[in-house]
Amino acid sequence: MTKKEILVLAIGFTGQFLFFMRFFIQWIYSERRKKSMIPTAFWYLSIAGSLVLLIYAILRRDIVFIAGQAFGILIYLRNLYFISKEKTHHT
Repeated sequence: MTKKEILVLAIGFTGQFLFFMRFFIQWIYSERRKKSMIPTAFWYLSIAGSLVLLIYAILRRDIVFIAGQAFGILIYLRNLYFISKEKTHHT
């Protein structure tokens, strides 16, 4: 395996790890509150994971994966916008 292939795999696994962490954080957050909730960190980890996986998809030249990750980022950003908007209306 070449150094480039190892680097690409490392990028892919990093993105997958970030994506996993968003679910882990959401699970712990919900367990502590004893109800299903999504913390703001979930959306930040979603963006980070998506961006890293998008880089991985581009390096692999996988158009299906590229489209999926690029679209997801827009949804995660929109959710952060709603959270920000809600916080400014409550202060």
